[in-house]
Amino acid sequence: MRAVVQRVSQASVEVAGDTISKIGRGYVVLLGIARDDSDKDAAFIADRIITLRVFADSAGKMNLALEAVAGELLVVSQFTLHADTNSGRRPSFVGAASAEVARPLYEGFIGKCRAQGITVMTGEFGTDMKVHLVNDGPVTILLDSRRTPI
Repeated sequence: MRAVVQRVSQASVEVAGDTISKIGRGYVVLLGIARDDSDKDAAFIADRIITLRVFADSAGKMNLALEAVAGELLVVSQFTLHADTNSGRRPSFVGAASAEVARPLYEGFIGKCRAQGITVMTGEFGTDMKVHLVNDGPVTILLDSRRTPI
């Protein structure tokens, strides 16, 4: 499982011209699920994101986690994080999970975050979306459940 985590001051998701989700301070999480990912991968990534300390403390150091700043998550499914670009110019997505495999893991990831008391908003799984965000910092962290850190 791969995640691109962007610290934001605000973010939203639009589908067919309508805003379906929005958050204030927190993270936008682009979540890519591989064919062989499991609930263990979802738990690992959820824990990493929730405990990631990249918000500024009173001294201005990146030292606070999401909960300490009452941060929110906006989670968007992103199968293209598993693109294979090693040959040719057109990416292959054979490593990405099918929708039937990915959806339960995506929903499980969201459930694990909510179980920790985090406010979680989402995109619409499998739909063309417009993601709007203000990257704060900018801070962007890449996580991979198999190769952390990247």
